[in-house]
Amino acid sequence: MGQSILTMLFALVLGYAVNSSVKIVSGGDEALVERLGQYKRTLKPGFHFISPLVEKVVCVDTSRERVLDIKPQSAITGDNVALEVDAVVYWRVVNLQKAYYGIDQIENAIANLVLTTFRAEIGRLPMQDILGSRDDMNKKLLKKLDEATDTWGVKVIRVEIQSITPPKRVQEAMELERATKSEWQAMVNKAIGTKEYMRLLVEALGLPSE
Repeated sequence: MGQSILTMLFALVLGYAVNSSVKIVSGGDEALVERLGQYKRTLKPGFHFISPLVEKVVCVDTSRERVLDIKPQSAITGDNVALEVDAVVYWRVVNLQKAYYGIDQIENAIANLVLTTFRAEIGRLPMQDILGSRDDMNKKLLKKLDEATDTWGVKVIRVEIQSITPPKRVQEAMELERATKSEWQAMVNKAIGTKEYMRLLVEALGLPSE
């Protein structure tokens, strides 16, 4: 009886040890292993053994690309116009050790960095330059964000500004300006057309032109 209990206990301990020592990391994921509370190694996708009791997996995370949606935020241009800007940031973890130990709540940290960078870049330029150079803004933001997040073990892959919205009064002024330009162009075209018509008429009648 006593031997049976010992055998069962041994089997349970052995099963626990084997189960605790085996770690399968799925494709696209990585895992961090600590030994006695200190970082030991990073596990890539596949089948791994870890030392039970002294080692443990403290983090499993994806190395695939992720999307961070930045909700509309206010920013002041260089000529003191308040804009609302929203964007999407594509990023991935390239060094899980840095990302886990180097920064807390990484998505919040990236979002805050994006907002700070947005406001700094927008604050350097007048509104018209910002509205007319979204691609340039995307490239500048990408470069700055990628440099800043390198120490976090993060790679910013792409930044896309979704919309830039001026205040309503500014939008109305811009619409009025566009309408005025359109009307002026129509008048110019009409004048050119009238002049050409008169020239053809003079030629058809054989009248001397001035």
